[in-house]
Amino acid sequence: MRPLRYSINVTLDGCCHHEAGLPPDAESMRYWTAEMERVDALLFGRVTYEMMESAWRKPATGTWPDWMDESEVPFAEAIDRAEKHVVSSTLREVDWNAELVRGDLGHAVQELKDAPGEGLWVGGVTLPLALADLGLIDEYEFLVHPVLARHGPTLLAGLREHIELDLVDRRELRSGAVALRFRPKLAPA
Repeated sequence: MRPLRYSINVTLDGCCHHEAGLPPDAESMRYWTAEMERVDALLFGRVTYEMMESAWRKPATGTWPDWMDESEVPFAEAIDRAEKHVVSSTLREVDWNAELVRGDLGHAVQELKDAPGEGLWVGGVTLPLALADLGLIDEYEFLVHPVLARHGPTLLAGLREHIELDLVDRRELRSGAVALRFRPKLAPA
């Protein structure tokens, strides 16, 4: 079984809007590139899929856009070539190495987890909340930025159940951001 990892940038006050934290730097891009390389496939909701595709899909010209810093290219290449699964009831079709996930969310994601491989990665806001409520997330990874955003969507807002986590890894970046990795606590035997 491959684990499902929820990874996201978050501010100290819990905001997980993609523009709320520190601007990406070479170190954070290396960090996220390494995380992309730890998984076999990505799992997105419609909004995250469309946002990621607009930013990280390689243009038809085969040349990355001028706005992209050279430290972002390895991440762009990793996410561009990754297998993707998109949960959506409104999209009729997807491309960019993607397939639609339909039907019962819990069953469909469990089937993806049951496939052999290194892992699945999920990002975004709405889909991870639903997956956490279903108990399907095996690892939570937050890159916590030393910023107070004061607005925007907050991390796992509306979670139905209390979930206790064990810290399994911690890494400080030169920017002041801290990468924290947690796993749900196992129930006592």
